[in-house]
Parts: sequence; C-alpha cells; structure tokens
Amino acid sequence: MSYDNNNIFAKILRGELSAVTVYEDDATLAFMDVMPQSPGHTLVVPRYPAENLFDLDLTAGAAVLRTVQLVARAVKTAFNADGIMLNQFNGPAAGQTVFHFHIHIVPRYENVPLRRHTGDMEDSAVLQEQAQRIRAELARPGA
Repeated sequence: MSYDNNNIFAKILRGELSAVTVYEDDATLAFMDVMPQSPGHTLVVPRYPAENLFDLDLTAGAAVLRTVQLVARAVKTAFNADGIMLNQFNGPAAGQTVFHFHIHIVPRYENVPLRRHTGDMEDSAVLQEQAQRIRAELARPGA
C-alpha cells in the first residue's frame, strides 16, 4: 500500500475531522480513542505521513515515542491504572485498520478485562472529561 492522504488520522491532522485532543506539538498529536478499550485510551500519531512502522522516518518515530512516554505517564496517573499497555499494528493481518502509524495507550487494571475495540463509539462528553483529566496531569509541574 502507499500512504492514503484521506485516511481518518490524516483528516484529523489537517483539521478536517475533529478529535478530542490531549496533547500536541510540532511533530505529534495525542487524542482520545473514540472506541476505547479502557477509560483513558489515547492514541498518538506523528504529523509525518507514514502508513506503518516501516514507512516511519526515524526522527518522527523518536518524536512519537517521546510523546507516548509523556502522555502514558499522565494517563496512568489520571486514571490510577495498575499498568499501561501500548499497542501498535502494522498491516491488515496484524489488525491495523487505520493506515497512518499510531500507538495506542491503554490503561490496564488487575482482573479487569478490556472492552472490544470495535463497535459503539464513546459519548463525546465522556471523552472530553477523560481528556481533561489527562491534560490536567500534563499541566502539573514536573510532568
């Protein structure tokens, strides 16, 4: 496949579609997953047009990892998670459904199963409230 400039994340990056943003910088954007597996489920995407890991510029990849670490700390604290799971899929056979490189940050809890990642979309007000919790952690001194 070649990169599709009309994928949903490319449209979000261009401002053509809305997303509940928790963090952004010149190289990355972090926003709430609309079909969360756990409260606080967040996505981090590069502004660089990469379909998957194999297309990702190493500088863009480093920026994504920096943002993932920053946001994952905030998510873990904001949701009092026992752990954080990171997911990243490459190609349809691996489960990739949006063909713009992205990393899922999913809060995990002992003995609590994940919700399915397909199906109903979360209420926008719930996502806004969750995003505010993450942004508050990011704004704390030393975050």
